[in-house]
Amino acid sequence: MKKKDKFEVEKAIFQEHIQAAGLRKTGQRDLILEIFLSTEEHLSSEDLYSLVHQKDPSVGNTTVYRTLKLLTEAGLAREVRFGDNKTYYEHHYNHDHHDHMICTECGRVIEFFSAEIEARQDEMAGKFGFKPTHHSLRMWGVCSDCQEMAVETTTAPSGAQPRVRVKTAFR
Repeated sequence: MKKKDKFEVEKAIFQEHIQAAGLRKTGQRDLILEIFLSTEEHLSSEDLYSLVHQKDPSVGNTTVYRTLKLLTEAGLAREVRFGDNKTYYEHHYNHDHHDHMICTECGRVIEFFSAEIEARQDEMAGKFGFKPTHHSLRMWGVCSDCQEMAVETTTAPSGAQPRVRVKTAFR
């Protein structure tokens, strides 16, 4: 399937969602959707605004933020948080489940999938009679590149929130 065809399905889903919400199709929403779909990164609303603003300076930050919320409601985007007090958005529709490892030194985010971890989570849920609806696994640590650079790290006390600087290509 070509990427353009995939975008057409996602555009149709978005159009149906905004119509159901009593909103209308606009060129600005279409541009925001197109740029979001074209970017396979974890984007904050500010990151996406920067990309959209390069194409059309008349699009406001509030419009980008509200459109991201609509994309999330429509099931096209998913909110993720990496511990730096920001909300990021990633593609959700037609994308496989994955978890994240976040480097506390450089901010690199590594996506991964583990069938063993998934099976263990299901086992634990069953043990406690718990029916999970969704989950998110995030691990913080130091990536191999930062370890090679011999960056001195200290271990945070148990329960402490790590200091994280998520790196995006748009800063």
